[in-house]
Amino acid sequence: MTSKTRFFLPALLIALICTSLATAALPQGAKGQPVISLAPLVEEVSPAVVNIRVSQTVTRRNSFENDAFRRFFGLPDGGGSGGAQEVASAGSGVIVDAERGYILTNHHVVGDADAIKISLMDGTVHDAEIVGSDPATDIAVIKVDADGLTEMAIGDSTGARVGDFVIAIGNPFGLGHTVTSGIISALGRSGISRDGYEDFIQTDASINPGNSGGALVNMSGELIGINSAIISRSGGNVGIGFAVPTEIAGSIMRQILDFGEIRRGLLGVNIQTIDAEDAEALGNDIDSGALITGIQADSAAEHAGLQVGDIIIDVNDKKVDGAPQLRNRIGLLRSGEQIEIRYLRDNKSHSTKAELGRKQSQVVLGEEIHPGLAGSSFSLASTSSDSGIEIGEVQEGTPAAQRGLRTGDLITHVNRAPVEDLDDLREIASRYNILFLNIRRGDRALMFQIR
Repeated sequence: MTSKTRFFLPALLIALICTSLATAALPQGAKGQPVISLAPLVEEVSPAVVNIRVSQTVTRRNSFENDAFRRFFGLPDGGGSGGAQEVASAGSGVIVDAERGYILTNHHVVGDADAIKISLMDGTVHDAEIVGSDPATDIAVIKVDADGLTEMAIGDSTGARVGDFVIAIGNPFGLGHTVTSGIISALGRSGISRDGYEDFIQTDASINPGNSGGALVNMSGELIGINSAIISRSGGNVGIGFAVPTEIAGSIMRQILDFGEIRRGLLGVNIQTIDAEDAEALGNDIDSGALITGIQADSAAEHAGLQVGDIIIDVNDKKVDGAPQLRNRIGLLRSGEQIEIRYLRDNKSHSTKAELGRKQSQVVLGEEIHPGLAGSSFSLASTSSDSGIEIGEVQEGTPAAQRGLRTGDLITHVNRAPVEDLDDLREIASRYNILFLNIRRGDRALMFQIR
């Protein structure tokens, strides 16, 4: 490598980074040389990021609530309070509509809040209220009534690429506005949490507890993700963080503001994951896909001409490797949306269009069905690619939790009978004291006895 080449490459890198910042002129360093700095970008977008303080009342569910245990360990009596106590937690949010005071954050930050306060970068504090929240995507919209707010422009997360520079802004460990930088490490990540819909942006920009709900920002100063989760054995940053892309967060926000609820689409199929060996046995030459094992009457799938035995391999030009991925693809779309599906039938590729129906969202408490299910809630499967009853929140220490049920489990059969809706579940439970639940948990099939 010549000396001229050695000089040219660093100079070219500096020029490319300077161009990408698209902000004010760079500050001057020693001898008048420009210094690469994100400060102009940070100064522009930081006022749109807020710190969130949440208070809520929780009930302790542990052995020490028992007075005998408390006396044995020398603890003060419970005082008959039932173990209720007020706890506080911290998170972050992003102002996306300054005029109306709308703030995007995570469901897990504000979903159970009794009171919410947000603090702006200038230190002023305001009360906020929840407009709507979606546990399945971990997105919530809150509202504050205040003047002089600064909003952040929502960018197009579909244009993000692995290797793009990004910054994360939030409230880690309750310290207040903190900025970290990095790159996009991967796109389309899933399988991070046990339930919900996932299509995460992965980044190595440091994200720590308290950053939840904060902003992932591109070099144009646009919001491209809501920081949501980390992978860490210690609870601190290890360079692997995840953000909900604005393609999803924006869609959830629009549904909340337009309808006051989430209206997920319904394709109306039962599916299972197949691999290359399964596909070969069915006469198809593919490595993976989602096999249709059932189609609901008068559903979007039936109207689109899909049949049992078809293998879905692509939705809206995005590859489908199996049932969980199809669950994500469809579950992130709204009812009424038209999608294009590519599938195999007799080893020949076909495509069809389907207009998604609407998944109903009726919720029933477990104690209304059976005493052994107390502490849980039930609704129709929240995805258009599943059929059955989905278990909602399972509270710690309750009969449902003690019997091993988890949030996101899908009940497909009760006492060997298939359950398609809540009426099926109620009817079977009314006839038996003991229930045997066939559960699908991810790719696992389980059975639980409920007494």
